Amino acid sequence: MARPRSAGYEGQRDQILAAAARLFATRGYTAATMQDVAAACEVSKATLYHYVRDKQGLLRLITVSHVARLEGLVQAVQAERLHPQAHLQGLIERFMQAYACAEHEHRVLTEDVKFLDPANRDEVLAAQRRVVAAFAQAVAACRPELRPAGLHTPLAMLLFGMMNWTFTWLKPAGRLSHEQLAAVVVALFFGGLPAVQAAVPGA
Repeated sequence: MARPRSAGYEGQRDQILAAAARLFATRGYTAATMQDVAAACEVSKATLYHYVRDKQGLLRLITVSHVARLEGLVQAVQAERLHPQAHLQGLIERFMQAYACAEHEHRVLTEDVKFLDPANRDEVLAAQRRVVAAFAQAVAACRPELRPAGLHTPLAMLLFGMMNWTFTWLKPAGRLSHEQLAAVVVALFFGGLPAVQAAVPGA
């Protein structure tokens, strides 16, 4: 019979994942050892292994948890049943807010998913594709005539190109907050979206 989990199990695990994500993001996944992770989490290795089987399992938990949160944001915005432009704007704003609170997890998701074994990597990549598809559908709702040309997905990828890499240059204590930058992304994307032609020149 499995031993029941303590009342604080989930909270302790979340703290471990947050500390490990910070370590992987700053030192690098390949350079960090489980001893380093235990030290960063301020727990013994024995306690660490109570929560995760190995470093690969830790990486899986960090990436799966983070992308699941992003899917949750998509579902929350969908549940609001907004008109197309407000829907896409809501997605942009929610994601920028999430990135502000999960800088390390997002860096790990972006840079270290390649270190997962194939089955776990496919699980994470499938979730990421669902998120991109939701953004692509939101773009298509704003510009339906772009769907037949297949431009809604590339436009969603271009939008993620603006949002996803802010962790490389946007400083938490800088002059521009994630919330302020979200407004810039919204203005830039919606300002340029009307100029996109359904027939791509030279195609």
